[in-house]
Amino acid sequence: MEGEINHRSLLVNGINMHVAEKGEGDVVLLIHGFPELWYSWRHQIKSLAARGYRAVAPDLRGFGDSDAPADAEAYTMLHVVGDLVALIDALGQDKVFVVGHDWGAIAAWNLCMFRPDKVKALVNLSVAFMPRNSHLKPVKTLRAVYGDDYYVCAFQEPGRMEAEFAQTKTALLMRKFLTFHDSSPIYGIGSPPTKEIVLPSWLSEEDINYFASKFDKSGFTGGLNYYRALDLNWELTSPWTGVQIKVPVKFIVGDQDLTYNFPGVKDYIHKGGFKKDVPLLNDVIIMEGVGHFINQEKPQEIADHIYDFIQKF
Repeated sequence: MEGEINHRSLLVNGINMHVAEKGEGDVVLLIHGFPELWYSWRHQIKSLAARGYRAVAPDLRGFGDSDAPADAEAYTMLHVVGDLVALIDALGQDKVFVVGHDWGAIAAWNLCMFRPDKVKALVNLSVAFMPRNSHLKPVKTLRAVYGDDYYVCAFQEPGRMEAEFAQTKTALLMRKFLTFHDSSPIYGIGSPPTKEIVLPSWLSEEDINYFASKFDKSGFTGGLNYYRALDLNWELTSPWTGVQIKVPVKFIVGDQDLTYNFPGVKDYIHKGGFKKDVPLLNDVIIMEGVGHFINQEKPQEIADHIYDFIQKF
């Protein structure tokens, strides 16, 4: 797998960013989520390269072989989007196609909000656009609805989740995370699995070991810091309250994804709110029986969806 994909490190926005890439042609920037890496896009990288595109998948700051600043305040969307804009420039591009998943989808929405001039078109997976609510601070709101042990709230205290994760072998944690296929709210995310986890056909021991080897080296703090910067993001993005996303968008989510089953999300997606905030929303795809890690669970279908959309532009 790895031998066929090129790897290098680029200095962007004051950090060293590891990038995996393959192919020639228009650039497709693939942005991963938590707890993931460039490797989550391994299938799409090859498929897009074979179809005449240059697929580029970075490890975001805090992940894998990219630098991981220690302070949670260095993980706002202004920092992350700054990295992506600098990466686009470092790749010698004015504009690129963008594909995001999970936190990568959030970063992609913010990239389109801050710098729509850099994006030709966007395919986002799992996380719909979330318009800023000027009255509701994110973490406080989640605490009020779900309590202190809800995973986003549990992630807030520096060191707490790192200590919980450290009690379980990283490979076992990655098995638990990546096979998660439940649409209900997450509690007890740091606890070890209570029964043996049989890997689905789309995930191999080799895949698990690759993820585990990188998180063993980097730790989880960088990834957790994205959650710890949630309220700071809310404060800093106040100037963009009410802004529409003005790039062409295709959105794909699994019906078993916890993000799709979050209160209010289905109504927002299907009853006009999403289209109002994202007026160039071309297509919404709901994949039946599919969970959160959609780009790994349905690799060829997602690659086809990406290609079918971006080849129009």
